[in-house]
Amino acid sequence: MTGRRHDVAIVGGGLIGASLACALKPTGLDVAMIEAVPFRSDSQPSYDERLFTLAPASKRILDGIGVWRAIESHGVTPIEHIHISDRGHWGKTRLAATEFGVPALGYTAPARVIGLSLIQRIADTGAATLYCPARVVGIETDEQGVSVSVDAQGSAIELGARLLVLADGGTPETRDMLGIGIEAKDYGQTAVLCTVTPESPLANTAFERFTSTGPLAVLPTTGSRCAVVWTVRTEEVEQILGYSDREFMERLQSRFGDWLGRLTAPGRRRSYPLKLVQVRDPVRRRALVVGNAAHTIHPVAGQGFNLGLRDVAVLAEVLATHCVTDPDAGRPEALNAYREWRRRDTRQTTRFTDGLIRVFANDLAPMVFGRNIALAVLNHCRPAKRYLVRRTMGLSGRLPRLVRGLPPTRQE
Repeated sequence: MTGRRHDVAIVGGGLIGASLACALKPTGLDVAMIEAVPFRSDSQPSYDERLFTLAPASKRILDGIGVWRAIESHGVTPIEHIHISDRGHWGKTRLAATEFGVPALGYTAPARVIGLSLIQRIADTGAATLYCPARVVGIETDEQGVSVSVDAQGSAIELGARLLVLADGGTPETRDMLGIGIEAKDYGQTAVLCTVTPESPLANTAFERFTSTGPLAVLPTTGSRCAVVWTVRTEEVEQILGYSDREFMERLQSRFGDWLGRLTAPGRRRSYPLKLVQVRDPVRRRALVVGNAAHTIHPVAGQGFNLGLRDVAVLAEVLATHCVTDPDAGRPEALNAYREWRRRDTRQTTRFTDGLIRVFANDLAPMVFGRNIALAVLNHCRPAKRYLVRRTMGLSGRLPRLVRGLPPTRQE
């Protein structure tokens, strides 16, 4: 069976793929989305209970594509303060939203809430033609477009598109079909996620505590609970997941300290291995990769999803600009423009997160002394604080229209 031809075909209906479909709606481009599972929140594995930290730039993007109000109505917690410390040492830094004249330094929201809001937006606006559950089994590109072979539960479909966008997370199969090479580094770390109840309320404060096994984040969420992202050595993860609740809380308390009093009532524990993965080049003929399919980074400082949303904002603007007179979304000029715009932000964010892990994982005395001096200086140096905050808020460098509070396409 031969399917219809589209301007843009998105592979992946997770948070980034669905966000891109919503962002492209104002451009007038005909968008298809291919997803391996039924397109609903209880089926999509990325729409889970993980708590995402959303930078102010990401809030603007989500607002610009029409989903922020829905996300906010289901439960968003502003981060008004950030406390950074190095376990066992004296260096500390505190950041406050009031220092920088902003209502919040970021926000937390469950992936499930973001996903549910995106699903509803796509249903309400018809932002994409959905092919799901369906699996990509072949890709062919030429100068005119892309042909995508899809297995839709035993039915063969051939889809045509001017541009193919891979937004299917860390799945390597589609990248391999396009011959997209990657560079990868295994951190030897795994993130253990759960929720706990603190004795003292967080008061909209996020804690980032660096320990000998990796960073430990405690994040505010709705109600009296808080979310924990505890980085441990991969060889220890099975033991930690197997602890009784009492043993688990004793070790977590020892790592975090008494900043919030006694921590109790741990929720279900889950784990995610941590790797740095980068594509060597996000662009191929008539195709490109975005989000985790292009760059998977360490969750320290909560930058991964925010980096993917900036991919979405830039791509939507580039296509809106280049398709004003010619709807060919996959022509080289547009793809080259996307590559050049995203290069600096992707490189700097990757180096920032990777550098934090390398610096705080080094226990040599000169390194320990140096990083604690840096934390202490940062705590009292307003220009340095401002630079750090603007970078983590996603408000540095060349900003796409969605981050500036404007639609991706100019409204005449």
